[in-house]
Amino acid sequence: MYALPGQTEASWLQTVDRAIELQPDHISAYGLKIEPKTQFHNWQKSGQIVAMDQDDEADLYELLINKLEKAGYFQYEISNFAKAGKESRHNLLYWENESYLALGAGAHGYVEHERYQNIGPIPHYLKAIENEELPTRKVDRISKNEQMEEEMFLGLRLRKGVSQANFDRKYEVTMQSVYGEAIERLLRDGLVEWNGDCLRLTERGQLLGNEVFAQFLLPKDEEAIR
Repeated sequence: MYALPGQTEASWLQTVDRAIELQPDHISAYGLKIEPKTQFHNWQKSGQIVAMDQDDEADLYELLINKLEKAGYFQYEISNFAKAGKESRHNLLYWENESYLALGAGAHGYVEHERYQNIGPIPHYLKAIENEELPTRKVDRISKNEQMEEEMFLGLRLRKGVSQANFDRKYEVTMQSVYGEAIERLLRDGLVEWNGDCLRLTERGQLLGNEVFAQFLLPKDEEAIR
């Protein structure tokens, strides 16, 4: 984790070098985000810690990418690096916006455009099973607009980007008809680029990911929650 309060370039490079020495197949690296109602947020408000400047955070991120790529790790997602063929198949399901099952107490699943959460804790989950009931606490129906938003948010995290042909097939509308103006703006600003059929973030776009993702928000359409 980088962008920690008090972290220096030297200490970060030492951390990255040590990770490379251990030779794992896969490395994940995330920048610290201080969220409201957390202890870190309380410390920040009281002046006990100071959040890292965004430019300094970007410098650490660029150092990370350069070091890991030279060591043979391919950056296949904004925060994830792997040796050839060692990408996380588990997490790729999320980033490619595919379905996954929820198995066990408190687990979350996504099937047939519905996101659902199982009952927890374990005794309550087991009681539902014993009563021959579905152990589901909540089901959210994901609207078509939300599905398309998530296709872009999640897919753009991947270095390969979002396939235009796959988008058109999944949603039966063209990416250009939905997002043409947003894409043109981002292309002009140098934040995205076309790589064959895929729209992907540029190196600059990776540093400004949240600003890019905001361009793909759509008006809310009908959604069902039960």
